[in-house]
This record gives sequence, structure tokens and C-alpha cells, in this order.
Amino acid sequence: MDLLSATLTLFLIMDPIGNVPVFLAYLRNVDERRRTFVVARESLIALVILMFFLFFGASLARALRIEPPSLHISGGVLLFLISLGMIFPELTHIGTTPEQQQQAEPFIVPLATPLLAGPSSMATIMLFISKEPQRLGHWLAALIVAWVMTALILLASPRLSRLLGQRGLVACERLMGMILTVVAVQMFLDGVKMFIASLAEAAPG
Repeated sequence: MDLLSATLTLFLIMDPIGNVPVFLAYLRNVDERRRTFVVARESLIALVILMFFLFFGASLARALRIEPPSLHISGGVLLFLISLGMIFPELTHIGTTPEQQQQAEPFIVPLATPLLAGPSSMATIMLFISKEPQRLGHWLAALIVAWVMTALILLASPRLSRLLGQRGLVACERLMGMILTVVAVQMFLDGVKMFIASLAEAAPG
């Protein structure tokens, strides 16, 4: 996977367009002058979490004895489920009910994690670094670029929400979900190919 593909994959997984309504819901009781700070803070926390998995994900995978085919297949399945939720938002908890909306200022949970630094993004980063650890610089660049684009969209979430409207946000998210579906299927197929190849290598000659 090249730098552009990795960046796009991480950006789609972070799903800033789909998270705009959720961020607005959780920040509706936060003073408007402080919302920008909260979004920036939560985005930075998410970046730190994801960078931890980037630098230590390979070691963690080895410690847990997780093989690359397992990461590919599980990552593909997880991304596929995420993409289905983006295409069919009624199947997932994209919005929040009044009972779920926090009255106090959110901290780390749920904005930084799991909305931005969620299981799917962590698994994808672990997959990248486990498959090609020598390209650490490429994966770091992809993560930072994807994070910057995500943070900028979330910082502009009030204006974006007014500009696109609810229907426009849903349409954009579904388009991103369709793209992510293709990425998920390809990741799954790569895992299956790697697993079959490992069986062939392990078979007695």
C-alpha cells in the first residue's frame, strides 16, 4: 500500500464527516468560545493514542502472537462493518440520544476514543507497521496527514453542518463508506491469500 492509499484509508476510518453530528451533540453544552479548544485537545489525544500503536503496535502483535494474515482478515472484517454503518447509518449509533449526551465537557471518552482513535484505526495502523516495519516514516506521514485533515474538518464542524445540512452530511458519509467497503474487501482478500500461502509453505514437500 502506498502513502496515498494509507492516508486515504486512515482518513476514511476516522470518518470526520460522520463524526461531525456526534461532536456537535457532545459539545452543545460547552461554551462556544471553548469548543475549538476541546476539539483540538481531543484530536491531539487521539493522535497520541494512534502514534502509540504505530510505534509499539508491531511489538504488541508479536507479544500476543498475532500473525499478519490474522491482522489482515480481522482488519478487513472490522473495516467492512464500519463501512456498512457509514452506508446504512440507521444500523449504528451514529447520533446520540439526549440521555447519552454528556452535560459536562467530554474528556478523552468518547471523542478522542473511540470516535477518532477507535479499534478499527488502531488495528489498521498495527497492520501497516506489522506488514512493512521498514516503512515507519511512510506510515507516520500517512497518519499525520489523515489526522490533520480530520482535525480541520472537526474544527470547522459548525460551519460544515450549516453548509451541507443533515442530508448533505449523510450523503458524504455514505460515499466515504462505499469507498471504505472496497478497501475492506481488498484487505480481507490479502489476508486470505497470505494465509493460503503460509499453509503452502508449511506443507511438507
